[in-house]
Amino acid sequence: MSAPHATLLNREQAILEFNRRVLAQAQRGDVPLLERLRYITIVSSNLDEFFEVRFADVLESTLSAGVDANYSELVAVASAAHALIDEQYAIFNDVVMPALKLQGIEVVNHADRNPAQRDWVARFFEQQVRPLLIPVGLDPAHPFPQVANKSLNFIARLGGRAAFGRESSIAIVKVPRVLPRVIRLPASLCPPGQQRFVLLSSVIRAHLESLFPGRTVESFSQFRVTRDSDLDVDEDDVTNLRQALRTGLTTRHFGRAIRLEVVRSCPEDLWRLLLDQFQLPEAALYRVNGPVNLVRLGQLIDQADDLPGHALRFAPYEGSWPSGRLGRGRSFFEVLAERDIMLHHPFESFDPVVEFLREAVHDPDVLAIRQTIYRTGAQSVLMDLLLEAARRGKEVTAVVELKARFDEEANINWAERLESVGAQVVYGIVGLKTHAKLLLVTRRELNSKGHARLRRYVHLSTGNYNPRTAKLYTDVGYLTADPGITADADGIFQQIASLTRVRPPKHLLTAPFVLHKRLLRQLDEVAQAAHRGQPTRVVVKCNALTDEALIAALLRAGQAGAKVELIVRGACTLPPGVPGVSDNIRVRSVVGRFLEHTRVIYFRWGAGEDEEALYLSSADWMSRNMERRIELAWPVSDPKLRQRVIDECLVPYLHDGCDAWTQQPDGRYVRERSDGPSAQRALMLRFGRAAAD
Repeated sequence: MSAPHATLLNREQAILEFNRRVLAQAQRGDVPLLERLRYITIVSSNLDEFFEVRFADVLESTLSAGVDANYSELVAVASAAHALIDEQYAIFNDVVMPALKLQGIEVVNHADRNPAQRDWVARFFEQQVRPLLIPVGLDPAHPFPQVANKSLNFIARLGGRAAFGRESSIAIVKVPRVLPRVIRLPASLCPPGQQRFVLLSSVIRAHLESLFPGRTVESFSQFRVTRDSDLDVDEDDVTNLRQALRTGLTTRHFGRAIRLEVVRSCPEDLWRLLLDQFQLPEAALYRVNGPVNLVRLGQLIDQADDLPGHALRFAPYEGSWPSGRLGRGRSFFEVLAERDIMLHHPFESFDPVVEFLREAVHDPDVLAIRQTIYRTGAQSVLMDLLLEAARRGKEVTAVVELKARFDEEANINWAERLESVGAQVVYGIVGLKTHAKLLLVTRRELNSKGHARLRRYVHLSTGNYNPRTAKLYTDVGYLTADPGITADADGIFQQIASLTRVRPPKHLLTAPFVLHKRLLRQLDEVAQAAHRGQPTRVVVKCNALTDEALIAALLRAGQAGAKVELIVRGACTLPPGVPGVSDNIRVRSVVGRFLEHTRVIYFRWGAGEDEEALYLSSADWMSRNMERRIELAWPVSDPKLRQRVIDECLVPYLHDGCDAWTQQPDGRYVRERSDGPSAQRALMLRFGRAAAD
């Protein structure tokens, strides 16, 4: 008898549901006001990427397939996106901004500025803004200008005659990205103890008519276009991937239009003209009640001052150094010869990772350093250290993923700099993204008999080598000198660089080779044990769960009687709690101060100590991670460290009663509580006390 069938949830709707949970943070009274505004900007940034990548792909597949069912699904996703954005602006206008005004922080519109403020804004416009604006009046000799992705622009309908006597009623004003979108007014123009800001869009709007001497502005609107921004490079048809991507970056800002944003007051004739220009249907129009780009309100957050007695931001938090396991000043190589080290970021500092690499760079006995580079940032102390290592004559191999979306340019620049000092740079495998996080150090040492030998040390991570995001994302790093794991890590680098077959890893699970198969096999083993009535359990913590084969295996395990608990931060297309289908499966999502990024996998298929397994991983449970990426999972075999992972990365999240949401069978989420324990706060307190000891 076949297992009951489950209808999977829509992935795009699941992504929008995640952003709805993020937006809910902006309504929480226990979140500081500027942080609530920040959550609104995060949702805007997430939605930009959603339209640039996910919605663009769905639109393309729907148009090419021409299937009515696909089209109705597309319309449903677009409708959900409209509803979410309307809710976002309602919270911005009716909740967060009025609350900030009560605290003395206000964005002042032109109509509400007093004469002194208007004079200051006028001077700012004349001195800082007008010289950079060149309006384009449309006529046969002046076609509609190229409008870059996500740039701020104005459209205006003009009265009167153009200077050369021709008909020219429509003009476009492109706003340069170099101009600040939020401007703080001088304290002398504000009431005592108050802070006032103006938006660049409001400044231009107030002086728009001055850009067209002798003419009147009859109607106008801000507008913004979101474009398909996925770089489409045929890797099988290029001889130099780096150069092909570099070329693609120059045209990314002008891809196919996907979404048009205008202000709600935009006249119909203007938004219809824009829709025609960008070849968009009316469903792609978003008439918003406020600025067309809320992401830029992050500049207000950066400029605003905290008020005495009113914390408007989260209290600063610095992860602690693991002094009990790694004394400051001790050699990493000495410590790792004794035991493995686990680091739980951001509760524990990322500094030990930097210092591990720094020691390797300056140690004359270190001969080679190999590292994968995915999202390291435009500025990176780790990349600077790799450059220094190459200058010192060490063998440096960098596997740079050039196709890390929206980090392509930074990674290309790092690749070129590394090559310029003699490092060996490779770009992974054609058709696969290198998403695994590995840092391997090879050192010459003396054994007990005084003979020279080479010993390897490795750092593995669930997250990126980026010190900035390591303060914002939860991740686990793992340092070890275990000969089996380090030999497997060396084999992975050998395979990526040489493209030859190497000995299959004995300890590490890699995608696209064995990771998917091993996970499926382990889930089936759990299901079989559950059928036999043995103790069984599955706990998975990841960012997304959309792979159909893994979902089917989870359902089989649950239907066999195993308890399955999934902590999925973002999109999850498995419908939990469906009677007879997924009764034993619970899905929860935790959205708090830090972005949950840790991937942990736990299986139990019996009562014995050898009938459980725990892995840390770089991979989410998505088909792309299992089939189209170089990914990594590694077992945590040390009993103390395994218990640490369970106690810190799983148990608190399974019992979170503050930041957790429970997924319903239809894909909606319900907040469990708001007054219970918070996993993130508990970990901050735990490691904060440890730092103080």
